[in-house]
Amino acid sequence: MPDFSIENEISKSINNKNCIIVGVDEVGYGSLAGPVVSAAVFFLKHDNHITYNIKDSKKLTPKKRLEIYNIITPITKWSIGLADIHEIDQYNILNATHIAMQRALSGLNSNIDYVIVDGNKAPDLPWNTKAIIDGDNISVSIAAASIIAKVTRDRLMETLHVQYPQYDWNKNKGYGTKHHLESLYKYGKTIHHRNTFAPVSEITKLYNE
Repeated sequence: MPDFSIENEISKSINNKNCIIVGVDEVGYGSLAGPVVSAAVFFLKHDNHITYNIKDSKKLTPKKRLEIYNIITPITKWSIGLADIHEIDQYNILNATHIAMQRALSGLNSNIDYVIVDGNKAPDLPWNTKAIIDGDNISVSIAAASIIAKVTRDRLMETLHVQYPQYDWNKNKGYGTKHHLESLYKYGKTIHHRNTFAPVSEITKLYNE
């Protein structure tokens, strides 16, 4: 279960118990459509009582995720950063994700002391940064970021579903499910599909033949 252990260790190492340590995570890395969304989050108070239900967003039902989202957003300072499909296609998904992370962090408008990021590669940021493998299962700040990013992106894909109901984005959120792939072959791509991702690029070639 995620807790504040990592955050407290960092505070101790830099000898500042009031330092601002921000957790960052992304959602939408492997999706075939839509942006990659990052969230940057820091808790105004390190209270272990609030960590009880906070965990990696992928381990929560949509209902539970939204419930926790509504609990953590009033007690944290947070910001969202997006990189759109054009940036994903131009810079690749890894670099676009780092762009989204930087935008989320800049959106906090805070004097950040330290950034902790889920994953094995930290983006090049103007702050002290540490990548933590499986961070959303270790750090409550990263887990909270994963929940906020997930809820935000899901809502966006549900909105896009209204325009393009044939792709089932309200359910698959742009990921390559069987139905989504079948719809891609049947209807072709949309302006929200990532052209550099293999299934989309293959379908583009098919339609151009």
